Amino acid sequence: MTAYRFLSAWLIEAPADQVWDTIHDSERWPQWWKGVQSAVELEPGDALGVGSLARYRWRSRLPYTLEFDVRTTRAERPHLLEGRAQGELTGVGRWRFFQHGPLTAVIYEWNVSTSRGWMNALAPVARLVFAWNHDVVMRQGAEGLAHRLGARLVTCS
Repeated sequence: MTAYRFLSAWLIEAPADQVWDTIHDSERWPQWWKGVQSAVELEPGDALGVGSLARYRWRSRLPYTLEFDVRTTRAERPHLLEGRAQGELTGVGRWRFFQHGPLTAVIYEWNVSTSRGWMNALAPVARLVFAWNHDVVMRQGAEGLAHRLGARLVTCS
C-alpha cells in the first residue's frame, strides 16, 4: 500500500454552520460536487451521524474510479467532521471549519493508502499525477459548494 497525505484549504464567504451542514450531508454531494458519482448511506449513526457508514464512488479527470466506505468517527457542528475510510482507499479524512466574520475557512486533511495493485505499482512515477488529480477533485468541490450555497469562493488551494 502506498500512503498519501493531502491538505486542502478553501475560503468561502458563507457561515460555518451552512458550510458544515452542506459537507455533512454527503448523500447530496453528487448534486453539486463534480466527480462524486454516488454517495449512499449504508448504516445510520447518531443525531450528528457519528457511527454512520456511507459508500462513495468517485471519478475525476483520470480514467479510473475509486470506491470506498467511510464511517463517521467524530462530528462537532459546526467545527469538525472526521471519518475512517476502508476500501480502495484506506485511512482518515478530517474536515475543520473556522469562521471569521463572513468567511469560513475549510481545511480538509486526507491521509490515505491505496489498495489497488496497479496504483501501488505506478506510485513511484505517478504520485504527482495522483496528487494533481486529488487537487482537481477538491477544486471542483470548493466551486460546487460555493455555487450550492450561492456564496463567493475566495480561495482554494
